[in-house]
Amino acid sequence: MTVLYKLETFEGPLDLLLHLIDKAEIDIQDIPVSEITEQYMEYLHSMQELELDITSEFLVMAATLLSIKSKLLLPKPPVIEIEDFDYYEDDGYDPRAELVERLIEYRKIKSIAVQLMDMESERSLIFTKEPEDLGPFVPANLDHTLKGLHTSDLIAAFRKALSKAAKRTSYQRITRDEISVKDRIRDVSEALMRKGIGGRLRFSALLHESMDRHEIVTTFLAILELMKMKAIFCYQENLFEDIVMEWRGGEDFGGLQNAEINY
Repeated sequence: MTVLYKLETFEGPLDLLLHLIDKAEIDIQDIPVSEITEQYMEYLHSMQELELDITSEFLVMAATLLSIKSKLLLPKPPVIEIEDFDYYEDDGYDPRAELVERLIEYRKIKSIAVQLMDMESERSLIFTKEPEDLGPFVPANLDHTLKGLHTSDLIAAFRKALSKAAKRTSYQRITRDEISVKDRIRDVSEALMRKGIGGRLRFSALLHESMDRHEIVTTFLAILELMKMKAIFCYQENLFEDIVMEWRGGEDFGGLQNAEINY
């Protein structure tokens, strides 16, 4: 049975090395060259099995890793003794230093490239339009806005503005005719009394177009008070239809005279 698998694509050997380092979760400053070299070579062998073209850059990096690995495995050279001077090989020299520096620089560049791609994606959502010359749409003979005006016209406009300003400073006190619930109870009961016992009257008949909100609410409260005093009976023939009031009190319903209503 043939097993097919897909390899990730990398832009170059440094990109592949960064991927292996991040995948292994190791410090880029302390790369285990032996482990990374084995993983790198396995990837190249996988590319060969899939008959993919391996560029020279990948091969050069493979040679570099093998060179670094061999330098780490070789023993340090002996001390060279010179008269009045002892020469030692630099103990701080690390064959990986140059590769680590290249990887750090490549990681910075790759991070900046990602930011630039995000900025490009955001900018691609914005559409602009170059300015156009609107001269052909302007009338050839454009009359001046003040053409034909004289000093007298300016004086007349100034007097008109002063008169408007004077009207703005004047004010009037507007008073509203207050109507109490008790007064509306009297009005509703009188309208029903004229129809006699069992007479019916619709709520809309008590309203007119010139009524404001305060009068409508007062009328509705008056109906509630009459229902509370059992002077009327209210019902609706269907849902949300007009309220129908039916008179239950007598011709001289005494409860209306003694009702203590202060609103």
